[in-house]
Amino acid sequence: MGTVIDSHFLALTAIVTVGYQLFFFIITALLKFDKVTDFAGSTNFIIIAVLTLVTKGSWHFRQVVLTLLVVIWGLRLGLFLLMRILQWGEDRRFDEMRSNLGKLAFFWIFQAVWVWTVSLPVTVVNASDRDPSIQAEDIIGWILWSVGISVEATADQQKLSFKNSPENRGKWCNIGLWKYTRHPNYFGEILLWWGIFVASAPVLEGAEWLVILGPIFLTLLLLFVSGIPLLEESADKKFGNVNAYRIYKKTTSPLIPLPPFVYGNLPLWFKATFLFEFPFYSRNFPQEGPNWCRTSQEEIKDELKMG
Repeated sequence: MGTVIDSHFLALTAIVTVGYQLFFFIITALLKFDKVTDFAGSTNFIIIAVLTLVTKGSWHFRQVVLTLLVVIWGLRLGLFLLMRILQWGEDRRFDEMRSNLGKLAFFWIFQAVWVWTVSLPVTVVNASDRDPSIQAEDIIGWILWSVGISVEATADQQKLSFKNSPENRGKWCNIGLWKYTRHPNYFGEILLWWGIFVASAPVLEGAEWLVILGPIFLTLLLLFVSGIPLLEESADKKFGNVNAYRIYKKTTSPLIPLPPFVYGNLPLWFKATFLFEFPFYSRNFPQEGPNWCRTSQEEIKDELKMG
């Protein structure tokens, strides 16, 4: 089939994404119903991947594989988040937006930008006429995606089970993967989208390499905007005065999984430089008083020994 609007489907996917997000924005604004927000984002990725694959009609093996990877990720995450919000009842992110149409509109615009940008590697691969043989980059990318989605899915399920247990109410999740990183689900998501980019590399030429903006945008978003910073702020406000939580935060990596005894013994400059332990992640962390400092430093040492 021929190209539609432009040779790389950039305009096509932008129009479809804006229309899809606009539809759900209207539903949210008119009905005050925000339970479909994450579902709308995740399924939009699926629509873009499948639409570009079918529209191009080349059905190259690499195109089919990458599209399938996006579909699997989108269905898994979309259904998980939808079921979770239906169970929990409301999305607290929208507490200040429900009565503010401007803030609500900005959120949906930003979600459209997120979907379109992160989808760039798959969009460009599906629009390409090039079909080189399978290369090392393909295998590496598929492995990264497999590890990433496994980590993300496992972390999501572990936290959901933890939260659903009555005995864990009012506690932070520190079991399973959450013992080795404070945000294993984000680590998995970042890893799988970098995997998709790596697997798209054999097809890319010239300006097409700009699709690297997709995984870069996602990484920066989770590190600096709507991911880790918001959750760190919320957790610090809830548990910042609890000694066990303070120990957990000091001995647990924010993103890259590491044993607590390893991470807890690393110098602060190394954590900030190489492991994303940015100072603003602790801007709402209560200051340590002298009494806390004496007792908790001993507890941290004990925790590291046990770890």
